[in-house]
Amino acid sequence: MRPEALKFLYDVLQACDLIEDFTAGKSLEEYTRDPMLRSAVERQFTIVGEATFQALRIDPSLEDRISDARRIVNFRHVMVHDYSAVDDPTVWGVMQRRLPTLRKEVNALLDEAESEH
Repeated sequence: MRPEALKFLYDVLQACDLIEDFTAGKSLEEYTRDPMLRSAVERQFTIVGEATFQALRIDPSLEDRISDARRIVNFRHVMVHDYSAVDDPTVWGVMQRRLPTLRKEVNALLDEAESEH
């Protein structure tokens, strides 16, 4: 993996950790009613998508190692450019169903890069 991509993978991991911290013990109903929580989570998802995009730009081989990498980037585009179409249950579902896989894959990539150096 290209070393320049590591910074962006660390950013992905940090944003995933923050999303998890922000939503710990929360329900979808609480998420939906809390505009500050929604804003914070959406911001971190924007970082996840942009950092993934930048990592892929630097090291295209990562696309084969990050599940749904292009969908992650596209989700960021929706958050930024089509924000009125952002659906709270969809964001919550992505967080619950997709974020754990992304964290696991990015952790593995970072661990692998660390063991190579």
